[in-house]
Amino acid sequence: MHIESLISYFDNHLTLTDEEKQAVRKSFSEKRVKRRQFILQEGDVCKLNTFVVEGCFRMYMLDGNGKEHNLQFAIENWWIGDIASFHSEEPSRLFIEAIENSIILQIKKEDQIRLFVEYPKFNRIFRVFTENALVSYQRRVLQNISSTAEERYIDFMNRYPDLFSRISNVQIASFLGITPEFLSIIRKKLSKS
Repeated sequence: MHIESLISYFDNHLTLTDEEKQAVRKSFSEKRVKRRQFILQEGDVCKLNTFVVEGCFRMYMLDGNGKEHNLQFAIENWWIGDIASFHSEEPSRLFIEAIENSIILQIKKEDQIRLFVEYPKFNRIFRVFTENALVSYQRRVLQNISSTAEERYIDFMNRYPDLFSRISNVQIASFLGITPEFLSIIRKKLSKS
């Protein structure tokens, strides 16, 4: 069963007792998602926190002109969800779409809170995940305001080599805040040097 991969993931952070492992098995549900299927759409409240077992997802928003802006990608052993909507229970401004056929494990907010209360170890684990996500977002904001597009592209390639080959150049360009045409220019320049 795929839930065992999540239990191993948690175990790598803090060793779980048999009781805690059983709580994970009861709290998460498995779902298969087809390529181009959404697990969240703008206007919906994000009611589930999602762990990717197999596959690849992207989280993006549409601006007023209908242009997509990729905010996050998630592959195996990564989490994805609209944290703001999940916690505030307000409608999301984001979409989460499968880039590949995928298998995910999801937990409802009330089940996650129950895990925190009944098994404090999960409160600590999820706090670390949230802190790591905040560090990542902070790094990205600082990079966007202080780095060139070429520097951002090189950092993306170095930081996410497994992700790099699984998403399109259009999606990479959107994540970096540049046009696909400008990304092509950067790639040509780098291939010559």
